[in-house]
Amino acid sequence: MVLVTPEIPYNTGAIGRTCVALNLELILIKPYGFSLDEKAVRRAGTDYWKHVNLTEYDNWQSFIDARHPPRDRLYFFEEHGAQSLYAPDYHPDAYLVFGCESAGLPKTILDGMDDRVFHLPMLDTRVRSLNLANVATAVVYQAMRTKLGG
Repeated sequence: MVLVTPEIPYNTGAIGRTCVALNLELILIKPYGFSLDEKAVRRAGTDYWKHVNLTEYDNWQSFIDARHPPRDRLYFFEEHGAQSLYAPDYHPDAYLVFGCESAGLPKTILDGMDDRVFHLPMLDTRVRSLNLANVATAVVYQAMRTKLGG
């Protein structure tokens, strides 16, 4: 799971807890809207935060330079993605990429990636967006459905 410039410590803590539960790495791309030392991060992750397999990068380019992720393993999630999160067959070594709570992913990251951008369906138009931690959890469980046995 990759969080690009997360802003809300509770979301990051909750996503970290999910990563521990599923034995996944949490990749955080700076800058953050909070300090990882904040009690809010630890509170949301409860006593699991110390078990998070955490990797940090100073910016998106440093992540790309270090990881060299193949294009077909990058899955970006935005509320206006052209495809549903149910569309792809997720690669076992997928990078599930989420943007910050207030602005989503920067256009510079999404340029040329239209076919790699997915959304979570929302059936009621009165809802403008979903909580980042909820979206990330729904996505990761969908991505892992075959690995988890169905």
